[in-house]
Amino acid sequence: MIRLALITPLLLAACAMAPGSDGARPAPVYDGVETSLLEGNLVQFHVSIRGAAAQEDLDNYAECAAAQYALIRGYGFARHVRTTMKQAGSSRTADAVYLISPALPRGLRTIDAEVVVADCAANGIPTV
Repeated sequence: MIRLALITPLLLAACAMAPGSDGARPAPVYDGVETSLLEGNLVQFHVSIRGAAAQEDLDNYAECAAAQYALIRGYGFARHVRTTMKQAGSSRTADAVYLISPALPRGLRTIDAEVVVADCAANGIPTV
């Protein structure tokens, strides 16, 4: 009985690591970004991901799109305004709004566009 008690937690731990052969979960499939200028410097991003994506992957994808868009427009910063997410089967979509800015905007969720775009490239996350 003691052996069974010790083996069971180890088996459960091994099952929890099963998504990939090395213990990592498979990479998400990035399905694209649609961008809309709302008003002034407010920009809306519709992003979608398929596969083993987590909510964090979707947040990162939207942030990468916002950072690249800010750079394209000649701005260096962005501030997250809001994000709504939906899931249908293995697909996740997000509707995110960011304020792009030439100077660091007020707020808690600000991003330095150059730093974020470099980080996205290093992590294999596509941008606009």
